[in-house]
Amino acid sequence: MIPESFRKALQEYKEGKIGEAEIESCLRKLPFQDLGFAKVDHHRSLRHGFAEVIFGKGKSEDQIVSIAENILEHHPNLLVTHTPPGVFDSLKQRFTAAAYYPDSRTLTVIREPQDNGAGTIGVFSAGTADIPVAEEALVTARALGNKVTACYDVGVAGLHRILNQVERLNQCSVIICVAGMEGALPSVVGGLVDVPVIAVPTSVGYGASFNGLAALLGMLNSCSSNVTVVNINNGFGAGYVASLINRKRDFHTVSRAEDES
Repeated sequence: MIPESFRKALQEYKEGKIGEAEIESCLRKLPFQDLGFAKVDHHRSLRHGFAEVIFGKGKSEDQIVSIAENILEHHPNLLVTHTPPGVFDSLKQRFTAAAYYPDSRTLTVIREPQDNGAGTIGVFSAGTADIPVAEEALVTARALGNKVTACYDVGVAGLHRILNQVERLNQCSVIICVAGMEGALPSVVGGLVDVPVIAVPTSVGYGASFNGLAALLGMLNSCSSNVTVVNINNGFGAGYVASLINRKRDFHTVSRAEDES
């Protein structure tokens, strides 16, 4: 995706409204822009298809707002994870498309909705306590332009609950499974489908779960060969990778259709 500011500059250059000096100035800002406390990567959308995502934890509200405003000067859409609520209040005043999701503490500004995937990403959580991490994956995948279906509290302690979702599972092109405790759900789901399963361990569990380490190790040792694992509580990473897989699925579908024709 070409950053919005550069697309506009190119159009104005074609129309003779600006000259080469203005284009050069715009290009100088594209690799990254130094705000002093942060260097905003404006080339991220050219490499990954979406603007740099802000990880809010550890940053002050003023820093997050400043970075967000800078990104939105060059790109139509924004995603912030681990967002303090006050950031939304500040951004909503300037950007009416701003939306805040309190369960996952994510914030989006989607001014140009994308359509990046041929299939549907499924997000399934083992328990209700895993929903915040699952919601982060869901919001991320949707912000990146994917169709998403979700179903929560379908863990293996009541195996019939996930078996009741087999039809929905089989409609997905990639599946995200979020689970704490012993982290068994991704292995079960992996044995039911023929698509990639991204396992997300959460820090939900009693003492010997070691804040998600038990679930992480269980998922890494899954006997289902289509299961891969992201870090503990990393719903964002799962949603992002699922989006890339879904986008590649679209590419291969188009390429196969061209070859057959």
